[in-house]
Amino acid sequence: MELNLDTQKLIDTHAHLHMWQFKNDLEDVLKRTQELKFVLNVSTNMKDMPETIKIAKRLSNTYCAIGVHPHDSKDALEHKENYLDKIERLATTSNKVIAIGEIGLDYFRNLSPVEVQKRVFADQLALAQKLDLPVILHIRDAYEDTYDILSAFKTEKLRGIVHAFGSDENWAKKFVKLGFKIGIGGPITYPKNEMLRRTVKIIGIENIVTETDCPYLPPQQFRGKRNEPIYVAYVVEELNKIFGKDVTEHVLSNVTQLFGLNNELLGVDAK
Repeated sequence: MELNLDTQKLIDTHAHLHMWQFKNDLEDVLKRTQELKFVLNVSTNMKDMPETIKIAKRLSNTYCAIGVHPHDSKDALEHKENYLDKIERLATTSNKVIAIGEIGLDYFRNLSPVEVQKRVFADQLALAQKLDLPVILHIRDAYEDTYDILSAFKTEKLRGIVHAFGSDENWAKKFVKLGFKIGIGGPITYPKNEMLRRTVKIIGIENIVTETDCPYLPPQQFRGKRNEPIYVAYVVEELNKIFGKDVTEHVLSNVTQLFGLNNELLGVDAK
C-alpha cells in the first residue's frame, strides 16, 4: 500500500477496532493505526463497550464513543443492567470516552421495533446532554424521524457527527444547522457516488470530518476487502481533489472543536 499523505495528520472519527474481523492480525492493525493523528473507536452494544474502551487505552491517539446502536435497542432494554446507567458509569470513569455512540435510527433492517429505537435513541441523547458529550449518529432510511427527534432537543449542547452520511445536500444542511458535522468515509471514493461528492462540495470542509467505519465501507481501492483506519488516507485524497487543497488541518480543527480537545490533549494517558 502506497500513501502519498503524511499519516500523522490523518483522522478517523469512526472505527470498530474491537470487532472480530481484526482478531487474526490486531497487533499489526493497531501498529498502523498508531500512525494517525486521531482515531475514535466506536461501540454498538452493551457487550462491546468495555472492549471498545480497552482498545482505546492501548493507543495514545485513540479515544472512544460508547452507546447502543439502533439494531441493539431491544436487547439494551432487556439487559439485566440498565443501559443508561452502564453508559454513564463507563463514560465518567475513563478519560478515553469522549462521545456517546453510535446511536440513532435504522429503518432499513428494523432489527429492533421502530418505537423501541426511538425511545433508546432519545434516552441516549438526553444522557449525552447531561454529560455534555457529542453524539455519533447512525441513520439509515430514517432521516426525517432522526431530524425530528434531534430538533426536540433545543440546546447548544447538542452536537456530534452524522456518521456515514448518505443523503443529499438538503439533509446535510439541515443537520449542519443543528450543530452536527458530516462524517465522510470510503463511499466518497466510489465512481458512481457523484451525489455525495456534490454534497461535500456544497456544505464545505468546515462541516466535514473523515472516517472509515472499519471493518466496513472500504474505499474504492479496497472494495470487497476489510477496511482499517489507515485507509482514511484515500478518503482524504478524494477530499483534497474535491476542494483543490489539503483538508487535513481543517478536519483536525473540526474534530478538536467538536470533542473539546486540542493538540496538547491528543495522546493523554489513559485511565
